[in-house]
Amino acid sequence: MKRIVLTFGLISGGVLAAMMLATMPFMDTIGFEHGMVVGYTTMVLAFLLVFFGIRSYRETIGNGQISFLRATGVGLLIMIIATSCYVFTWEIMYHTFLPDFAEKCVAYETQKIRASGKSPQEIETEIASMKNMMALYTSNIFFNIAFTFLEPLPIGVPMTLLSALILRKRRRQEQDLHGFQDAVKETSVNPV
Repeated sequence: MKRIVLTFGLISGGVLAAMMLATMPFMDTIGFEHGMVVGYTTMVLAFLLVFFGIRSYRETIGNGQISFLRATGVGLLIMIIATSCYVFTWEIMYHTFLPDFAEKCVAYETQKIRASGKSPQEIETEIASMKNMMALYTSNIFFNIAFTFLEPLPIGVPMTLLSALILRKRRRQEQDLHGFQDAVKETSVNPV
C-alpha cells in the first residue's frame, strides 16, 4: 500500500508543483482571476490520480475488491501527499521568489471589494478584515502553511469521495453467498 500511495501521491504533487512553478512567475501577466482558474483546473487534473491510485490498489493489493472506507483512506493518503508537495512548493516560492505577493493580493482584493457596490461601512469592514488576515498570513508561518494546505481540499476531498464511491467493489463470492442464503431462507419459509 505504501508504494502505491507514495507513487500516486508524489506524481499528483509533482503535477501541482510543476504547474505552480510554471504559472506563478507570470501572475502579473495572467492576473489573479485567471490564475485561480488555472490553479483549480490543475488541481482537478492532479487529483484525477487519486482515482487511478485507488484503482491500482484495488487491483493489485485488494485482488479486485475494495470497500468504500478503504478506498477513501487510500485516496485521502494520496491527496495528503499531493497537497503536502503543493504546500512545500508554495512555501519555497512565496518566501524566495514572491516576497511582494501579499501586497499584490491585498491590492487586488481591495479593488474588487471597492467595486462591489456595497456601502462604504461594509467596504471598510471587509478591507480591514482582509488586511488583518493577510497580516497573520505573512507574519505566522504556521498559519501560512495551514491556510495553504486548506486551499486544495475543496477539490481533493470530493474527488476522493467520488473515486471511492465509483471504485468500491465487494467480493463476488460474498455477493453470491448472500444471494444463496436469501434463496435458502425463502424456500424454507415457503416450501413448495
